[in-house]
Amino acid sequence: MEGPNHISTEAYLQAMRQRMESTLAKVAQAVNDAPDGAWINASEMIVFNEFNDLRRDAYEKALQMRADAAASAFSPGRSGPWQACQKQGR
Repeated sequence: MEGPNHISTEAYLQAMRQRMESTLAKVAQAVNDAPDGAWINASEMIVFNEFNDLRRDAYEKALQMRADAAASAFSPGRSGPWQACQKQGR
């Protein structure tokens, strides 16, 4: 469910698509660069680190987009409980 403080799944996927494709290209390169007989040993940590970086970047991007959505939904002219307190001198 998307609301005023939610991110668009499509916008998020679009924003992350290039980053994800870059990671997958690096995974393919790491596996291709691994010598015969050592495919796993030579590529496993590279792949692990690439996906760990992608995981972190993906989460940070989602959080930033959510914060941006919440900030843009905020309207200083809106009346809220804090304004009622200000009007009453509290």
